[in-house]
Amino acid sequence: MKTTPSYTVIYSDDEIVVLNKKSGLLVAADRYDAEAPRLDLLAEKEFGSLFAVHRIDKDTSGIVIYAKTPEAHRNISIQFTERTVKKTYHCLVNGHPAWDNFTVDLPLLPDGDDRHRTVINKKFGKPSVTYLEVVGHCGPYSWIKAFPKTGRTHQIRAHLQSTGFPIVCDPLYSGNQKPVRLSDIKRKWNGDVYEERPLLNRLALHAYSIEIAHPKTGEQIIFTAPYPKDMDAVRNQLAKIFKIDPLA
Repeated sequence: MKTTPSYTVIYSDDEIVVLNKKSGLLVAADRYDAEAPRLDLLAEKEFGSLFAVHRIDKDTSGIVIYAKTPEAHRNISIQFTERTVKKTYHCLVNGHPAWDNFTVDLPLLPDGDDRHRTVINKKFGKPSVTYLEVVGHCGPYSWIKAFPKTGRTHQIRAHLQSTGFPIVCDPLYSGNQKPVRLSDIKRKWNGDVYEERPLLNRLALHAYSIEIAHPKTGEQIIFTAPYPKDMDAVRNQLAKIFKIDPLA
């Protein structure tokens, strides 16, 4: 895998390129911040002209697919429209859901308030479905796998907020933006609280895997994106302490 400060190349051929992006990068142009760093512009320096076929949030890390040709773009876009693409996200949430599996089926309206958040709106919202699976509880947190059936802006974040278990460090949908610190989860911690650096201080949401039919061959392919360092540090510590690992 080739790695840059902004992304890692997971796969590339004549039709598509699959990248693992860091948190903080837009996937394509944004109408609210034209100057924000963009993954497509950075990747085009390496791969030439690219076509966006889907998006993930700027603050979400993980897997992104671009098409290299108009034909591949058309093919994969149809897969997304017909909802045959399978996506899996991993996230750390505040609190402990009482359920193991839960389906959120609530219509969402993007840009629905003055903070440009996606809101639940049964009158004007678009049908939106997310399947949720609890991996396990870890101190004040829980690991959850999310399988969005639809692809609305901020869908997983808004749907998890609706359940009462917002994603850790979510600046828009969580009232608790407290970073994850080792001192908060490890009983016998002997460090200096004034010098301690957070394990994670950004949105704890990672686009972990995606399955598509290859636009040229039709073969079903699953791509996975390893956790970035900050999220993997949290995973490692929580696994050591609570014996719960979303990658196990």
